[in-house]
Amino acid sequence: MADLRVKIGNLELKNPVMTASGTFGYGPEYADFVELSEIGGIIVKGTTLHPRQGNDYPRMAETASGMLNCVGLQNKGVDYFCEHIYPEIKDIDTNMIVNVSGSSPEDYAECAARIDALDKIPAIELNISCPNVKDGGMAFGVTCEGAASVVRAVRKSYHKTLIVKLSPNVTDITEIARAVEAEGADSVSLINTLMGMAIDIEKRKPMLSINTGGLSGPAVKPVALRMVWQVAKAVGIPVVGLGGICNANDAIEFMLAGASAIEIGTANFLDPQVTVKVKNGINEWLDKHGCKSVTEIIGQLEA
Repeated sequence: MADLRVKIGNLELKNPVMTASGTFGYGPEYADFVELSEIGGIIVKGTTLHPRQGNDYPRMAETASGMLNCVGLQNKGVDYFCEHIYPEIKDIDTNMIVNVSGSSPEDYAECAARIDALDKIPAIELNISCPNVKDGGMAFGVTCEGAASVVRAVRKSYHKTLIVKLSPNVTDITEIARAVEAEGADSVSLINTLMGMAIDIEKRKPMLSINTGGLSGPAVKPVALRMVWQVAKAVGIPVVGLGGICNANDAIEFMLAGASAIEIGTANFLDPQVTVKVKNGINEWLDKHGCKSVTEIIGQLEA
């Protein structure tokens, strides 16, 4: 059996397979289907400083080879997480990582600071695809200045491993990656969802309550793979790849392109055991190809 251990900054993963935020709940929801300790890391659903109700229904729509969602970061806020969720997940034998969202750099920083105090949460993932309410609603993650402002604020109040989740809805994602690296990000994860739309032609209305939503699933994989490859060459920090990963072959593609670890999202809805299947599949592929460690294939694309 190959050595599947990888490192993301100071964060040690027993294997490179993690779950994508918003697709795996807080972890225990999947405990009846899969052994949670076999997953390298579980990134829990988005958490904000204050409670959020999310968007009105309908907020999910199926598309060809994927799905659209506009859930809107529905959650009960970081204080509820600390008081009620954290005690239930802190002893799960894997890396429990919190996805943090906000509407201002100050919101992000305060939310991160409260999570920083939790001993059993070794890392956070910043969702910078959120709208900046102080700057006309443009997402932080689509400009270098916006992305940098969030990471700069959070880095002052958060002292553990900081992963920044990048938006693909930009012209040059490498610029954003370099901007957050310069402000102290330990890693970048990509891609977040692509903006998309679906229309009910009988009603002549959008299928989602707010008209547009985030596209995920197999349809986005080629875009995600290209962006991971570009970013891995542009930064010196570890890259976490996600976007349409459904099996071990998909995961290996991302790692060859430069990802040190991967996240599985939409595929969890199709097969709640997919994470462990991918982990086992990676191991089988490494054994078949004579690799003693998964680190031997990271960034080894011959291009």
